[in-house]
Amino acid sequence: MARRQDKHQSRKKKKWIWITAIAVLLVVGGAYAYSIFHNAQKTVDTQLHKPIEGIDVENTKEKVKKKEPINILLLGVDERAYDKGRSDTMVVMTLDPNNDQMQLVSIPRDTRTKIVGRGTVDKINHSYAFGGSEMSVATVENFLDIDLDYYVRIDMEGLHQLVDAVGGITVTNDRQFSQGGHTFKTGELDLNGDEALAYVRMRKGDPRGDLGRNERQRQVIEGIIREGANLNVVDELGSIMDVLGNNMVTNMKFADMRNLASNYRSARKNISTYQMAGQGTRIDGLYYQLMSGEEVAKVHEMITEFGA
Repeated sequence: MARRQDKHQSRKKKKWIWITAIAVLLVVGGAYAYSIFHNAQKTVDTQLHKPIEGIDVENTKEKVKKKEPINILLLGVDERAYDKGRSDTMVVMTLDPNNDQMQLVSIPRDTRTKIVGRGTVDKINHSYAFGGSEMSVATVENFLDIDLDYYVRIDMEGLHQLVDAVGGITVTNDRQFSQGGHTFKTGELDLNGDEALAYVRMRKGDPRGDLGRNERQRQVIEGIIREGANLNVVDELGSIMDVLGNNMVTNMKFADMRNLASNYRSARKNISTYQMAGQGTRIDGLYYQLMSGEEVAKVHEMITEFGA
């Protein structure tokens, strides 16, 4: 009987959790057949992996090894055929494995700040249009005075594929509205991929504007994490990697994801969220969110002291 219990515990320890982002870090668990493992590794290391100079990966590896809290920037990008696109979703996700908790902080896309590497003051989401993930990371680090350990950029056009790959998600909606041919009633909703994409894109019909949309984006991120954690990896990993390979970029390699799976998977047990709030104003005819020094200092402390 004891041997059976030991074997059962061993199998449980071999369950892996994958964490990703849209603007989101996917967590999945299961036992890997060799071919599936090899194909997943190849997809991550050859298609998804895009390092940037602004993140010290060796320092990050030390933090992961010590199981210290880490910060991941999630970028949900709408890329179009005629331009590079902008990061409509910017979320700083902090993982604290020692206290089994995760924090999601949303930065409104119209936040006015210095664009690092360009020398101008503009909307924070324009940093991606000007300099891609590299400039987005540098700008967010400067804005909040924090260090980022990883970034994940996902094309919002591929969000519906990711939601479908995890079998759909469940969210709680507090405001009835219609968007993209779908009507969303209040209460608990089961969403497929097309519905989830419409759900996060509604903004003009919400009196809260970007604040309301950011809340829905966080709900979808949480939903993907929850559903992804329950997947059978052997059955589902192939389709998920196909989706990610076409829509996601990150500075994580496959080995980094494995380390997160091993050391940080408990962080998804308790998820807290925060929406940065500023004052809306127009400057030279353009709308901005102006963040007070107190709000920026508060969020800096929330992130740097998380888990302390």
